[in-house]
This record gives sequence, C-alpha cells and structure tokens, in this order.
Amino acid sequence: MVKIRVGVVCGDPLRVEGLRAVLEQTCDLIELTAPGTLREVDLPMVLIDTPEENLFNMMAAFRRARPGLRLIVLGSRTDSAFIQKVVAGGSKGYLLYTAGPKEIQMAVEVVADGSIWAPRRVLSSLIDTYAPAEPRLPEIRLTPREREVTELLIAGRANREIASTLGVETKTVKSHVGRLLQKFNVPNRVALTVRALEMQVREKSQPR
Repeated sequence: MVKIRVGVVCGDPLRVEGLRAVLEQTCDLIELTAPGTLREVDLPMVLIDTPEENLFNMMAAFRRARPGLRLIVLGSRTDSAFIQKVVAGGSKGYLLYTAGPKEIQMAVEVVADGSIWAPRRVLSSLIDTYAPAEPRLPEIRLTPREREVTELLIAGRANREIASTLGVETKTVKSHVGRLLQKFNVPNRVALTVRALEMQVREKSQPR
C-alpha cells in the first residue's frame, strides 16, 4: 500500500510522536515549521495543531502556498460554531485532542478520499453550507448496494474500508460513489455525504 505523505505543524513533540505512531502504517509524517516549507516537499495533506490565535492566519497561508492542499485541524474546542468556522476557513477536517487512534486514521483516509471529517452533529449542520437547498427529485431510488455504500459514507468510512466491508475492490466503490453523485445531483463527496445524511434523517422522521 502506498503511504500518504502528510505534513504536521505542531509545537508539542510528544503529540507529533503520538501521531507518527498512530499513522505509521498508512502515512509518512513530515514535520513542517511554516507554510513556506511546503516548497521543499510535495504533500497532499497537512495536520495543523497551533494556538487558536494563530490558526486562521496559518490556514490562510497554507492555502495561498498550495491551494489544493487538504488541511486537518487538531484542537480542544467542541462547540459546533467554532468547528464550522474552521471548515469554512478551508479545513477539510477537525479532530479533537481526545480522538483515538482509529478515529485519527479514519479522518486522514476520509479526507484523502476527498470528503470531510467532523463530528457527526457538526457534519449534519453543514448541509446548507456545502449543499445549498435547491430543487431536487422528491425521492431518490437507490439499489441495495448503493444504499450500503451510502450508509458507510455517512458513517465516515473511507473508500478502502468500504471496499473491505463490502468485499469488493476500491475501484468498484469509486464507481458506486460516481453514480451516487449523479443520483443526488451533487458535485463532490462532501455534498453527497451531507445530502445522504439529510435523506436518512428525513426517512427516519417519516411515519411508518
């Protein structure tokens, strides 16, 4: 398996070593000191752990240095408003300091797949942000397999884990996701995830 090259900006050496230990099987973790150091390495993703007063300026600097860079912010704040602000500022993920090894691994894989990682309660509130309400079919018919894939997307699973769970190849999962994008009439996995979550909530709220 090809490892994901991930940068990390963090002033706590123990946290860096903890992240390295958690991600050693799937990622090559490279310490960065500032956005300018991106010129020296080719990275698709960066983990940012910095004081809140520096966070948004640092995120903006990383985005200017590498517009396509995927950012994951680490922090202690749990309020939805702050996490939404982080996502709106360009981060593709938010991880609490209390996140366990499995959650950290999942977050990196999900963001690498092009989706977003955030606490479920926050993800549900991002529907209007990432997929503004617009006319759409009153009912979206999914095949049993597409429904399985959709449920795993809502659960925050990466393509590799979806493939393992369903006993299929990763390219098959990507094909399913492509068809789901068309059915839900959305442009990306982020919008697909929140639309699917919206549909799930609506179905559960309907009287039997």
